[in-house]
Amino acid sequence: MSDVQTLKQNTEFHRAYGRGKSVSSPVLVTYAVKSRFPYCRIGITTSKKIGNAVERNRCRRIIKAAYVSLSGRCSGGWDIVFVARFRTKGIKMQALARTMENQLTALGIIEDTSGKD
Repeated sequence: MSDVQTLKQNTEFHRAYGRGKSVSSPVLVTYAVKSRFPYCRIGITTSKKIGNAVERNRCRRIIKAAYVSLSGRCSGGWDIVFVARFRTKGIKMQALARTMENQLTALGIIEDTSGKD
């Protein structure tokens, strides 16, 4: 996969939760806050409510794969936190990528290319 910049510090996650904008769906919650970096960084959170370690890791992998497929369209410097939900573990990567694209468009991170006004 592509080299994705990630959030590592707990304070970076809490900054996104506290100061960022959020969009939610039954499959994924996305928090975004402007950062001082010229590129986007992501963090992925999966709680134990989702399932065992195998299921949580699968959720992280499909979230990361969906983000990589959209990362070329990200503009500016953003810190983005994706929070997996229980229904994330039953979804395919392409469907998750569509949900993620809608959320990132709503947050203004990627340009809307649908042609709608």
